[in-house]
Amino acid sequence: MLGNQSGEFSENGDDEIIRQLCANGICMKTTEVEAKLDEGNIQEAESSLREGLSLNFEEARALLGRLEYQRGNLEGALRVFEGIDLQAAIQRLQVSVPPEKPATKKNRPREPQQLVSQHAANLVLEAIYLKAKSLQKLGRITEAAHECRSVLDSVEKIFQQGIPDAQVDNKLQETVSHAVELLPALWKESGDYQEAIAAYRRALLSQWNLDNDCCARIQKDFAVFLLHSGVEASPPSLGSQIEGSYIPRNNLEEAILLLMILLKKFNLGKAKWDPSVFEHLTFALSLCSQTSVLAKQLEEVMPGVFSRIERWNTLALSYSAAGQNSAAVNLLRKSLHKHEQPDDLVALLLAAKLCSEEPSLAAEGSGYAQRAINNAQGMDEHLKGVGLRMLGLCLGKQAKVPTSDFERSRLQSESLKALDGAIAFEHNNPDLIFELGVQYAEQRNLKAASRYAKEFIDATGGSVLKGWRFLALVLSAQQRFSEAEVVTDAALDETAKWDQGPLLRLKAKLKISQSNPTEAVETYRYLLALVQAQRKSFGPLRTLSQMEEDKVNEFEVWHGLAYLYSSLSHWNDVEVCLKKAGELKQYSASMLHTEGRMWEGRKEFKAALAAFLDGLLLDGSSVPCKVAVGALLSERGKDHQPTLPVARSLLSDALRIDPTNRKAWYYLGMVHKSDGRIADATDCFQAASMLEESDPIESFSTIL
Repeated sequence: MLGNQSGEFSENGDDEIIRQLCANGICMKTTEVEAKLDEGNIQEAESSLREGLSLNFEEARALLGRLEYQRGNLEGALRVFEGIDLQAAIQRLQVSVPPEKPATKKNRPREPQQLVSQHAANLVLEAIYLKAKSLQKLGRITEAAHECRSVLDSVEKIFQQGIPDAQVDNKLQETVSHAVELLPALWKESGDYQEAIAAYRRALLSQWNLDNDCCARIQKDFAVFLLHSGVEASPPSLGSQIEGSYIPRNNLEEAILLLMILLKKFNLGKAKWDPSVFEHLTFALSLCSQTSVLAKQLEEVMPGVFSRIERWNTLALSYSAAGQNSAAVNLLRKSLHKHEQPDDLVALLLAAKLCSEEPSLAAEGSGYAQRAINNAQGMDEHLKGVGLRMLGLCLGKQAKVPTSDFERSRLQSESLKALDGAIAFEHNNPDLIFELGVQYAEQRNLKAASRYAKEFIDATGGSVLKGWRFLALVLSAQQRFSEAEVVTDAALDETAKWDQGPLLRLKAKLKISQSNPTEAVETYRYLLALVQAQRKSFGPLRTLSQMEEDKVNEFEVWHGLAYLYSSLSHWNDVEVCLKKAGELKQYSASMLHTEGRMWEGRKEFKAALAAFLDGLLLDGSSVPCKVAVGALLSERGKDHQPTLPVARSLLSDALRIDPTNRKAWYYLGMVHKSDGRIADATDCFQAASMLEESDPIESFSTIL
């Protein structure tokens, strides 16, 4: 009866190490066998093993092959392995290994026979596995893959119910685990990537009784392959799919699923922590803009795996990418506390960037940016340009917060100074060029703004839509409407039809400015045709997320058309368009402003005032609504003097938010005139007149 076959080492009293081959409770020195192998007498070596250890032909050959492999004689190992009829041995083992049954008194005596069969199976399977390894090391990769696959095919034949969880021979399990892990690596090395994918899925879906660490390594390798191989994997076969289970649709989804399963194992202590798994998951979730999911996974990681500073900063980055800036800023405040890491340059720059997007946080962001500039020393000096850019953006946004005219002017000047300083470090940065141009445009330095708009288009090769829109707006502010239309048409020629929405709305407004309302309406009809085509591409049952991702925003189209008809005093058409827009978005300050204009045009001033006030309730910083209410009250102020202070307050507040709003200046002048302040009224009318000469057809802030 066959027992455990192995190569063993023993020590005698003189500390001399003796190498032995043992089987069936008998041991013999390897030197006797090696001497015959060195002479090329494979048959004599085999006979020596069969007689000395009571082995059959296949068993003796398997031990000889392993011995040659361990000695590094790969060609010799192959010669030995090729002399074995391994398939015949597998067929005999298939008969000798009974199916796994529940343990009962009747079948317990059969367990020793099963263990012996497992030892025999291991010897045969190990021989095939070592043959595959020998072929791999000799560069015969495809042959190695076929041999390795035959190991797994043989296991499935021998153990038809899967490898038993209990009483499995350790050497057998080790051989199977090695073969399962090696096969996909061999197919990848041979360049047969579809076979590699099939091997990975077979490894993870079949019953190989793998330990957690081995399974984790295979899952990680497969996920990395799916993410970075560039090979599109077909969906799993129907036979491996469980009814009601989640089936990944592409490489990215399958990789994310594997990596999240791995993280779950780490969190439960079922596998050793591997930091690269989280790095790959970060990359994968960033590709599909699901960083909020990444943040959730990071929050579930056990304490101690990441330092708290690293955890806070990574969470902040994840939340900021998901648009949750408030949560991100709160985390960065903790990270940059004086008792933590107040001089962390990357955290300071991220905090400054997030604060630059919100006027109420702009002052705080300026502080972070200045600290970043101060700390950008030595090897980090190249980041000083980024710090100056963030400082310029924060100061520019800070200037929009209601403050005195002197303070606003100072902040705008410092903002331009900081951005000009950043250009010295990053003179080829297109985003910086664009931001500097917008800052000049908002201060009505249109010559400088035009120069930077053209530089941005040159730097990006005209491939970025906002550059063309910016140049068209600058030209419209210079009252060069025909040139602005030429630029818009050029941009339309370079833009895919689904991305043409903002350009077409801009073109419609340019047509109105040139007194071509009919052509403006035709432009909006084309936009509506795009909306219809877009809707058909999703089908009748569109989700909210699909509507939000629309390239051509249907609400903006209907609202823009309503605003166009209001400028033409076609009030019935305005009402129809507003109804369509209201079905898509029930609450909108801009829509209420247009509705108020409609009621005002119909001489229904109470309804108009109600609509404007509703708009202010929805958005307290809505400049158009503030100006509209101020204008209505200034008209009534001719007969009702008490309404003038309210109108003055609203119009002044609108100018603190947007000091370039010519309508606000004009109606404030009317209020001053009604109140008898002729000098103040004159200044306001003069400001309105100057701004009218440089007023773009859309606010420059709409392109940021």
